[in-house]
Amino acid sequence: MSDIHMTLEEVGEIAQAALEGAGASAQNAASVARSTMKAERDGIRSHGLLYVPIYAEHVACGKVDGMAKPVVERSRPGAIRVDAASGFAHPAIDAGWQALSEAARENGVAAMTIYNSYNCGVLGHHAERLAQDGLLGLCFTHAPASIAPAGGRKPVVGTNPFSIAVPDGNGDALIVIDQSASVIAKSEILLRSRTGIPIEPNWALDPDGNPTTDAKIALKGSMAPSGGYKGFGIGLLVEIMAACLSGSVLSKDASPFSGTAGGPPKTGQCFMAFDTSAFTGSTFSQQVLDLAGAITDQDGCRLPGSRRQDNRKTIEREGVSLDAELHDRIRQYIKN
Repeated sequence: MSDIHMTLEEVGEIAQAALEGAGASAQNAASVARSTMKAERDGIRSHGLLYVPIYAEHVACGKVDGMAKPVVERSRPGAIRVDAASGFAHPAIDAGWQALSEAARENGVAAMTIYNSYNCGVLGHHAERLAQDGLLGLCFTHAPASIAPAGGRKPVVGTNPFSIAVPDGNGDALIVIDQSASVIAKSEILLRSRTGIPIEPNWALDPDGNPTTDAKIALKGSMAPSGGYKGFGIGLLVEIMAACLSGSVLSKDASPFSGTAGGPPKTGQCFMAFDTSAFTGSTFSQQVLDLAGAITDQDGCRLPGSRRQDNRKTIEREGVSLDAELHDRIRQYIKN
């Protein structure tokens, strides 16, 4: 079967139709579909259409409440809490977004935590959204445990990424750092497990703690932390911010984001927004530009996030190719 070519608009449409067909409300489906489209747009295929059948399966089996209505609470002037109500993270984030932005501008800094949540897609997109609002964004999200501490074999924290996005002063992001505590995102291992392509030897460990190139065995073991014990430390930092601070289930106790076992994961996120003018006046932007120039002035160097920007220009113009088998798996949830 040949691949199927799709525009980004069609990516969003098929994702929304599948999610609604599985039992999600139109509003919740739209929020997740936008995230799916953005992942495909930026060339992050592991977080794009590949995840739609998983999302749909989880709605259909009740692991995610597709009809959930997030509840927003502003407990202090700079503190926003959102109960995702065992639904998708995306609509819960959307529900609290205006309150977060307003609180950051009023107080100089504000934070929003999400609990009873789920996978939030590409974390960097949320940080970038804050930068596009003219705010410095720092974001954390945790995931079901997949990384063991240095010297251990039992996973304690998830791949637990953090992201920071810096506004460019013109309504966009100048720098976007988006990295996980593991050498590679777990979704990349999942993608390799479905295609049969071996993983790199430094990506994951088998259940006995030995390096493996077999993606399916890796999923039964643990992810390799980036930089050894330092990577685990980053994962622990994110765990404290996204799980402990939000009041969510710890990674070690959360049900997996794949498969139907275990009920809602009830994981969490934390988003911090800074109005830089409250701290440095007009000097922040100039210092960031100076810092960026020290990187880009060197041959062969690029700013974090620039590769995604390059992908964005190409894919917006050319669209994406979708494996026919994956296309069929998505379409099985669409009701005619």
